[in-house]
Amino acid sequence: MDRIVRAWVDGWAVSRGAAPPVLEPWGCTIDMGMDGHVTRHVLGATGGDAEETVVRKVAGTVTGAGVWLKVFRDPAVVGGWLGEGWWIDPEPGYLMTLPLTTAPDEPTAPDGYRLRTWSRGGVTRTMLAAPDGSWAARGQLAPTGATAVVDQIETSPQHRRKGLGTVVMHTLQRAASEQGAETCVLAGTPAGRGLYESLGWTVTAPLTSAKFTG
Repeated sequence: MDRIVRAWVDGWAVSRGAAPPVLEPWGCTIDMGMDGHVTRHVLGATGGDAEETVVRKVAGTVTGAGVWLKVFRDPAVVGGWLGEGWWIDPEPGYLMTLPLTTAPDEPTAPDGYRLRTWSRGGVTRTMLAAPDGSWAARGQLAPTGATAVVDQIETSPQHRRKGLGTVVMHTLQRAASEQGAETCVLAGTPAGRGLYESLGWTVTAPLTSAKFTG
């Protein structure tokens, strides 16, 4: 299993409170136990090493709605490998990494905003509240030794383009460095890729997300 994929799987499971990943010959299975997200199968290979025969074999074992499949190749390629009953997210995702050579300076919230960070259950969370007290931005981090997974980065539409995403990311990257991580990992979207790349993150592999609808 690819080292970065395994790091993402381990941290994501901690971040989301999922069951411990079960290793498979082709990757791993993670139980979520939620309506619409019962289980997810994550293939361990990336790029050209993610083979059609393996994807078809894993997908062919799925019979229940709400099971997800994560494959580290472009959706335009993987979509042709999946049969009837699979919904393919048309937007590609990205597995991204950041080496933690130095910790960012301690972030400060823009004037009027309130920044708060706390840790519980092995997960560090940070949030920004708007001047009126409403939610503005958030994110969380799950360190798992030498790597730490950044997860669920969100900014309210009313508060975008104000640098809040950068504050959230710097807060989490600093927390990862302080907790001994050497590399940060995340699964990003096209909307977030520009922010992450501006902060030094690089794309390791494309990511296809597919859900079996029955």
